Amino acid sequence: MSEKQYSLSQLGWKPYFNQQLNLDELENCAPFRVVQVFRNRLLVWGENVEKSISLAEHPELTECTVGDWILFSQTSESHQTDQTIRILERASFFQRKAPGSISAQLIAANIDTAFIVSSCNQDFNLSRIERYLALAKEAQTEAVLVLTKSDLVDQEQQYAYLDQLNDLQPHLMVVLVNALDPESCKPLLDWYKTGQTCVLLGSSGVGKTTLTNTLCATEEKTAPIREDDSKGRHTTTARALFFTQSGGLILDCPGMRELQLTDCEEGVKAVFDDIQQLALKCKFSDCQHQLEPKCAVQAAIVAGTLDERRLVNYQKMLNEQTRNTMSLAESHQKDREFGKLIKSSQQLKKTTRET
Repeated sequence: MSEKQYSLSQLGWKPYFNQQLNLDELENCAPFRVVQVFRNRLLVWGENVEKSISLAEHPELTECTVGDWILFSQTSESHQTDQTIRILERASFFQRKAPGSISAQLIAANIDTAFIVSSCNQDFNLSRIERYLALAKEAQTEAVLVLTKSDLVDQEQQYAYLDQLNDLQPHLMVVLVNALDPESCKPLLDWYKTGQTCVLLGSSGVGKTTLTNTLCATEEKTAPIREDDSKGRHTTTARALFFTQSGGLILDCPGMRELQLTDCEEGVKAVFDDIQQLALKCKFSDCQHQLEPKCAVQAAIVAGTLDERRLVNYQKMLNEQTRNTMSLAESHQKDREFGKLIKSSQQLKKTTRET
């Protein structure tokens, strides 16, 4: 354990979390925020203290993610803590289907703003951006789109990128930056006020780590972009919280090669609200927007007011999240049934021994 000069408010402590504590907990417990998750331990920050938590000693914390708040009992004024009281209820959280698995993977918790990072080159992909927007909508978190490497294109090309983003979401905030230039990145600091936590989401090589270094005024190592496809190299391998120059907290996530959605129906529908509204005008309430007569969605595509790409991506994402959510629910049900079977077997053995 080491001494650090952090107040709870600097770490993002808000009335939402304080209201979850009873009087006894307010007097005898200490909240800590998870700032980094390792395979066998957690790094947590509390008021003026940093602490490493062994997951072998605290297996109840294996489901924690970066940004979580944990309540520990406090045995003295020197910040010594013993048992875990509980993980506090999250104000928001981001998750996806774990790659190569039917389980869900938590990405971050208690985030105020999600910066969706793309770049002004071949990485720019509207369908991928819509996925991240759905993730942010489901988490009920403000989304800001950050286009990096703006210095590599002229003003006309910048406007071309902005034009493509116009129809994705009403009032979508877009900021173009050169991640290497502190002056260019200054507008982003408006979201990084003391106690505010922001996450950087995006694929590998778009400049998230460079952006983190610039906002935090650090000089961590980053790799240059590859000449063959204009992509940066993967440099971040773990999620971690850092303090920015303006006092806020920034969470840099490793690039996601695959963002499979789960439990994200409302987020998907919110991002594609224009299609949702058009669907209300279709002749049939169960219209699939394919070959059905008097389909308002297909009519909008023909009229040029709706991009067919959006419809295809909407249907793909909605079907995907439904499939993944059902698979996850079935997995949980099987786990519960197996747990009941083990418990029943143990009870039977106990009864047999007693008789």
